[in-house]
Amino acid sequence: MGDVALSVRGLRLYYGTRKGVVRAVDNVSFDLRRGETLAVVGESGCGKSSLARAIIRLLPRNVHTYEGQIILDGQDVMKLSDEEFRRSVQWTRISMVFQGAQNSLNPVLKVGFQIAEPLMIHKGMPKEEALAEARKYLRMVGVHESFADRYPFELSGGMKQRAVIAMALIARPQVVILDEPTSALDVITQANIMNLLKTIRSEWGLSYIFITHDIALSSELADKVAVMYAGQIVELAGADEFYTNPQHPYAQKLMASVPSLRADKKLEFIPGAPPSLINPPPGCRFHPRCPYAMDVCRRQEPPEVEVKSGHVVKCWLYAKGG
Repeated sequence: MGDVALSVRGLRLYYGTRKGVVRAVDNVSFDLRRGETLAVVGESGCGKSSLARAIIRLLPRNVHTYEGQIILDGQDVMKLSDEEFRRSVQWTRISMVFQGAQNSLNPVLKVGFQIAEPLMIHKGMPKEEALAEARKYLRMVGVHESFADRYPFELSGGMKQRAVIAMALIARPQVVILDEPTSALDVITQANIMNLLKTIRSEWGLSYIFITHDIALSSELADKVAVMYAGQIVELAGADEFYTNPQHPYAQKLMASVPSLRADKKLEFIPGAPPSLINPPPGCRFHPRCPYAMDVCRRQEPPEVEVKSGHVVKCWLYAKGG
């Protein structure tokens, strides 16, 4: 595996509902190297957060299908029981910063105790020692240690987000999943949080999976970009290559919708709406909205084509030499 920290192969997560089976994550594969950030981008409802929950195994009760391989440091952790995974992987080797810090913190418990809790549960550390570590981690993320003795409602939005980051880091995991970590913050606080995440990554050699719908923000942190559409990854490329030369028609439309300060360009939009994950279109799932759709796109699922080294596109245009 070399320097690959996390390898995901053929991952599927389907939910059972009254209306049918929701294919939230459908045959997703990628590699994440040590010290690398993979940005996962796409429209709301494309399966980004479900992918995160599948990796860290925080699943709802209505799971219909959960299968594939999640290989962490050469170990396929999908073979572990739920209890083994919770004890040996969850939060100690893979942790997560959830969208909306306010919803991630218990309003009736002090912030310091919530940050220290992973050490007490997973490491068996005594409470006072764990609280001392929590204060140290609060200082590290730029919050005064006295806030360890306060309740979440006494912290600002940015401070709550920093506290949640400290909670995700305190057990020293190898991989941290960031699910829209700045979506509820103002622009200045967003920039400060992004700079904090960059500093921690460079100092600790962490690997990030950065989930966002904000393509401009993803460019701040990404080494690689995965574009999700209707539960599938349709393009996977290095950041420099993707931001300057996206290949999949959906990715091209996404990039064309982002304003630029350096170029005078006409902004575009994607016609139509994302498909239902209960009954997705046959063939390529983007074909009803694609300006280049061919007959084969409507009948057969496209193959994954490597258009350049490390740049993979799931599209018939490239399979046909188009």
